[in-house]
Amino acid sequence: AQRLSGPAAEELHRAAAMGRARLAADLGDETDLLIADRRYTWIHDLAGRVINEDRPEAVSRSDRIDRIVTNRWLGIPIFLVAMWFVFKITTDLSAPWVDWLDGVLTGPISRWVVSILGLLGLSEGWFASLLVDGVLGGVGSVLAFIPVLLSLYFALAVLEDSGYMARGAFVMDRLMNRIGLHGRSFLPLMVGFGCSVPAIYATRTLSNRRDRVLTGLLVPFMSCSARLPVYVLFAAIFFPGAASLVILGLYLLGIAVAIVVGLLLQRTLLPATAAPGLVMELPPYRLPNARSIRYHMWLRTRAFLEHAASLILLTTLVIWLLTAIPWGGSGTFAQTPMAESVFGRVSTAAAPVLRPLGFGSWQSGGALLSGLVAKEVVVSTLGQIYGVESAADETGDTTFLGDLAEIVTSFGRAVADTLRALPGLIGINLQREEAEDTAGLAGAIRAGFDESSGGHATAAGLAFMVFVLLYTPCMAAIAAERHELGAGWSWFSLIGQLIIAWLMAFVVFRAGVWLGGI
Repeated sequence: AQRLSGPAAEELHRAAAMGRARLAADLGDETDLLIADRRYTWIHDLAGRVINEDRPEAVSRSDRIDRIVTNRWLGIPIFLVAMWFVFKITTDLSAPWVDWLDGVLTGPISRWVVSILGLLGLSEGWFASLLVDGVLGGVGSVLAFIPVLLSLYFALAVLEDSGYMARGAFVMDRLMNRIGLHGRSFLPLMVGFGCSVPAIYATRTLSNRRDRVLTGLLVPFMSCSARLPVYVLFAAIFFPGAASLVILGLYLLGIAVAIVVGLLLQRTLLPATAAPGLVMELPPYRLPNARSIRYHMWLRTRAFLEHAASLILLTTLVIWLLTAIPWGGSGTFAQTPMAESVFGRVSTAAAPVLRPLGFGSWQSGGALLSGLVAKEVVVSTLGQIYGVESAADETGDTTFLGDLAEIVTSFGRAVADTLRALPGLIGINLQREEAEDTAGLAGAIRAGFDESSGGHATAAGLAFMVFVLLYTPCMAAIAAERHELGAGWSWFSLIGQLIIAWLMAFVVFRAGVWLGGI
């Protein structure tokens, strides 16, 4: 509602605030909840007088479950446990399929492309580099993470179809009120875990301009799905035994930072106003429907690919072009060492700013610069940077039938590894112990971080993930903020996110070094 102004109105506001505080102290609960409770009590009494039932009233199974799930003290811990299972499924069950797709794309597929180019007499030169290093090396690195997105959307679809997701919004309403937001702000923030752009546009559902601005500023701290491939890759490299816990910790860190930022803005630039109580219907619990889950998985994954495919391809080609152009015009196009290219020199110029964070190399700087366009291309940029020399060298020593056998064999291995990972959801570890593979992208990244951090690669890797979590999601999100909140708030958001990301990454890296170089 519109806040009235003037001396008389201010006196009324003070009296109302005193009345709310007195009622909360006397009755032991917040006035918004008390008002909603009285409304439902009146509705229940009225319905009882006009409705005749032949059978005695019984407490439904959903109501019995809600006594625990939406409990004032147990609701948030149960919500966190549910989120932990979501990320456990996302990391553990998808990992074998990520490895399988990555192996197929960088192995047989790359060899087939190189062989076809050889038959056409195009195995050398810029065109071969474009296809193998640019398209396959870049886009292929992102396509390999489709199983991660499918796993995430599967877990979220199960929670939604079972009726629990509405309970999550309900138990989070009290926390939202603590930072001066209405419980309805939880919906845009929840959408932000999928993509920041529709989440920012979802703030239109809030009637108050102040709530729209504050919610829009907090949305970017909700870790969107585009960041997830970066987490999965780096958590597997630096925390192979606790990847799911690290990823869950990153999501919780984003929520914690949003809470702190919300409290600061509430006390400074965006003072809180009285918000109406949250009234929502909780659907009954039900068994998830397989067809519905499959539909939501496909719909969301297709939306991600449709949104990201053209952007990833365009950014990948631009990055490849910048890596192919020699700095200062001295050198051969498409054969210039990447560090001496335009991309390498620009990334090198940005590296000193990142040096205190433990990853002050031009490779990391280049990946983060491309991440300003879209987080989906961070992994593809790293794939191009670290795989530029080896991708084109796989000339296909195996036969076509040998490659097909490799694909089928690795597929069967992925199925077996997934079945072995299932008991891990309840703490039973049946995974195979394998020697660390340092020959691919993971080994190159770890070696690069070890060099740039002075031997503290794990701390630097964690700081890198924190920076990816907290800095600007993408230019599309900034454009959405500018459209919905205005140019001033969008610049405030962009600069503020970069400052917060730098400070938090610095604290994480220095803490890791101080704790013994984790």
